[in-house]
Amino acid sequence: MSVYIRDALRTPRGKAKPDGGLAQQAPQGLVAALVEALETRAPGAKDTDALMLGCVGQIGAQGGNIAMVAKLAAGLPDRASAQTINAYCASGLVAIGQAAALIETGAIDTALAGGVEMMSAVGFMADEASFYTDRDLPQAAQYLPVAIAADRLATREGVSREAMDAVTATSQARAAAAEGNATLTASRIAVADLANDECVRPGLTLDKLAPLPAAFAAFAAGYRDVLGTETIAYTHSIAHAPPICDGAGLAALTRTADGARAKIIAYAEVGGDPAASLTAGFAAMDKVLARSGLTLADIDRIEFMEAFAVTIAKFLRDRDVDPARVNISGGHLAKGHPMGATGAILLSTLLDTLDACDGRLGLVVVTGASGVGAAMIVEQLA
Repeated sequence: MSVYIRDALRTPRGKAKPDGGLAQQAPQGLVAALVEALETRAPGAKDTDALMLGCVGQIGAQGGNIAMVAKLAAGLPDRASAQTINAYCASGLVAIGQAAALIETGAIDTALAGGVEMMSAVGFMADEASFYTDRDLPQAAQYLPVAIAADRLATREGVSREAMDAVTATSQARAAAAEGNATLTASRIAVADLANDECVRPGLTLDKLAPLPAAFAAFAAGYRDVLGTETIAYTHSIAHAPPICDGAGLAALTRTADGARAKIIAYAEVGGDPAASLTAGFAAMDKVLARSGLTLADIDRIEFMEAFAVTIAKFLRDRDVDPARVNISGGHLAKGHPMGATGAILLSTLLDTLDACDGRLGLVVVTGASGVGAAMIVEQLA
């Protein structure tokens, strides 16, 4: 692709609780804060042709086309189009990828793209979609919440609890260490009184993780008709799930290289088998690597979404990849998962990790429920 990232920023991630660090903010306020920060770091970013935002819970505080609401709150030009995208947990990266595709085709010249999710205001599955309970669909296509899908994937793939403990402890330790590293947090802006990712729990070491009970067997009982006769070994504890949280991320995209921070080399967005939930990110990763002619060995830094511990444990087990290049500042298991914002946050994080190692090539991979996945490769320019 010939699309450039002038800059990419993120907010801190706040606990999705009434006393969370971002809970008193509006989603459009988070986006507006990122727009202002981008304008400071990349002057002219506000003079954009489009605002495209990923958001999963598009009701209440996030309803009414939250991209349009954020456009108005941020004072973007009247001519700028505004589009809200729901691709589940891949939404933030999908918004960036689709904005880049519009630039690549010449439909627009510039875009602001990313995602926002205020889970303190709009909780998981709060839209109460009929799809979540539709039993007229073929059994393999029926919705299964990601917590249950994660345990099913771990059972099918033989991913051990010990492996999941190990990746969870690593995520927590690396996230805690990143808080003291100015380069790894350089693209994270403070919002209100919150300047750090407040879900991180460095005390969750291996000895604390091992005795934690599995958390989702009782929840799964309500989905027995979806699971059928399949036997699931429930192994994920609450600590092996990414905390729900509030947050946003935003990238300024353009067709010119002048002053750009990075170039988008390739992007892939795929659907997958809904009954093999949380695996479409792997397919998207394979597709984007094939498109670019690269292998994992060529990539200096990788942000692989920790969509429950099973996904990152499976990635490190099954792929020929150096763990020291993956999620080096911690991942979702420690920092949290603001669903529609995740992909944009990870892209911003990736650029910081590339800066920290003077790296050139970076890969971000996101995955979600019911066969959703996307991946992007970028080249750091500055």
